[in-house]
Amino acid sequence: MALLEISNLSIQFGGLRAVDDLNLQINKGELYGLIGPNGAGKTTVFNLLTGEYKPTTGIIKLMNEDITGKSPIEINKAGIARTFQNIRLFKDQSVLDNVKIGLHNQYKYSTAAGILRLPSYFKKEKEMNEKAMELLKVFDLDQEADTLSSNLPYGKQRKLEIARAMATNPKLLLLDEPAAGMNPNETAELMENIAYIRENFGITILLIEHDMKLVSGICEKLTVLNFGRVLKQGTTSEVLSDPEVVKAYLGE
Repeated sequence: MALLEISNLSIQFGGLRAVDDLNLQINKGELYGLIGPNGAGKTTVFNLLTGEYKPTTGIIKLMNEDITGKSPIEINKAGIARTFQNIRLFKDQSVLDNVKIGLHNQYKYSTAAGILRLPSYFKKEKEMNEKAMELLKVFDLDQEADTLSSNLPYGKQRKLEIARAMATNPKLLLLDEPAAGMNPNETAELMENIAYIRENFGITILLIEHDMKLVSGICEKLTVLNFGRVLKQGTTSEVLSDPEVVKAYLGE
């Protein structure tokens, strides 16, 4: 059974059809890439999947549950989390607290317990700290848990955003240009991190990326968008060697 199934998905802004009749199926455990030129509609697809935009037509199913048109909060609770092209951390919060914010849907205590600092509050806080540190260790950020997120180098801020998204315990993780602005060494580390997440946390991953070395190195399947429509779908090697893809996307 497909983890994510998109059928005839479209969205129109005035006279512009930003996504036009998209059909896409991603199976559990896959590491899938969504690529295409700037303005092809990739981030719009992410906004549709996470409830930021409501589709004009089409259906989105997660684990066979229709999530079309639901709110971002409802979709996150259903099991989809994302990162953004432009980093959106809580800049005035520590690295640890940024991840703990993502955990709050899973670790709950009453208002009274929080105000009165009852034993249940300390128990949940301890559990949250331990889980947050476990996620930070994946990205070698555990030694900087008390650092303000705004003081992290750019590449580490990117990784922290992924850790926070993982804290919501998603079935499907959407990564929007995770390697943007990273140097080659940081990108290589990120590739290892993404592969580790998929293998050890059982999370299915859909990513948007312009770095073809990263895409070809970790993605098993690709969909190429061009002007909002699917240009090509298939295995990574098939897609990247397709003459139409080379012409439209790689500019050769």
